[in-house]
Amino acid sequence: MSTVTPEPTMLENVGTPCLVLDLDRVDRNVARLRSRLDGLGVRLRPHLKTAKSINVARMVMTTTRGPATVSTLREAEEFGRAGVSDLTYAVGISPDKLDRVMAVRSQGIDLAVTLDTVLQAEAVAAASLRSGDPIPAFIEIDCDGHRSGVTPHDRDQLVAIGRALEAGGAKLRGVLTHAGASYDAKGEEALRKCAEVERASAVRAATLLRDAGLPCPVVSVGSTPTAHFAQSLEGVTEVRAGVFMFFDLVMAGIGVCAIDDIALSVLATVIGHRREKGWMLVDAGWMAMSRDRGTAKQAVDQGYGLVCDIDGKPFDDLILADANQEHGIIKIRAGSDAALPDLPIGARVRILPNHACATGAQHASYHVLRKAGNVVCAEWPRFGGW
Repeated sequence: MSTVTPEPTMLENVGTPCLVLDLDRVDRNVARLRSRLDGLGVRLRPHLKTAKSINVARMVMTTTRGPATVSTLREAEEFGRAGVSDLTYAVGISPDKLDRVMAVRSQGIDLAVTLDTVLQAEAVAAASLRSGDPIPAFIEIDCDGHRSGVTPHDRDQLVAIGRALEAGGAKLRGVLTHAGASYDAKGEEALRKCAEVERASAVRAATLLRDAGLPCPVVSVGSTPTAHFAQSLEGVTEVRAGVFMFFDLVMAGIGVCAIDDIALSVLATVIGHRREKGWMLVDAGWMAMSRDRGTAKQAVDQGYGLVCDIDGKPFDDLILADANQEHGIIKIRAGSDAALPDLPIGARVRILPNHACATGAQHASYHVLRKAGNVVCAEWPRFGGW
């Protein structure tokens, strides 16, 4: 997939709905996290599931070869073809996917897998023997009950998985965890606690493996909230985070970023008015924004997105309150005394997303802005699929 570099054009002249990416904000967001992790003495292994774009990946990786994290084998294949050769597939492996894993690895790409059962370990070991290539694997740790993984105190399960890998022809690369509960945390103290639970859980599991004589060179943790609020990462070797590069309204809602840190938006056009209802209609419905309503449980419900003017400045309490497939309904947030702006049919707005990953997945490319007002300087492709 190639980058399109069109004649510079203004946002007012591109087709809508479309995805807009502010590269100056991306740069700022990436620099913020890198600086923080450098100070804590760990490396960043960015999660590329948010970007799904080699152009964006090159902005956030330490080198053109990685390291990086992926959530689908399609991502591993696409980024591998683009020269990223140090990848962790951070979703539990199923045996039917191992042929694709081996095909990626046969291209000289160091792709590691993730698992949390002896059955998976035995399948990875068998595939390693078939291919003559010891596949590296992480044992996933459940640090907070959010998702999958081995509990950090389950020595018997941890050791059994590690031995199944090492004795069967694969490699135990380390342990990996994700503090998914941090997305529901409220306040700095709660976020710091989530970060410490994540760190301590991964280190505890690594210690149990090492005490049993098993290797555990990598201790990998990661979520955007905990990466920004960890006070110590002692015993951790790397941090995986993804949405930090763009941020979104969910991250702003839990205090990880400010609204003006959000680098991703959807450009939409006003297509109608229902003045008696206090509505404006735009051509960005849930097909453009996604169905994600991640702020619904937060103190400030942003509907399907926060509405900004074409320059990216939020209107007072103006949200995409409802969404049909291709129609978005904009209105003032309930309880606010703000006035509905007077935007004629044809006017452009930018809508900040609840969840950058979900909104990005609805689009095939980014319209890129860089230090030149609303001039689109490039169009970067992104991909989807599994």
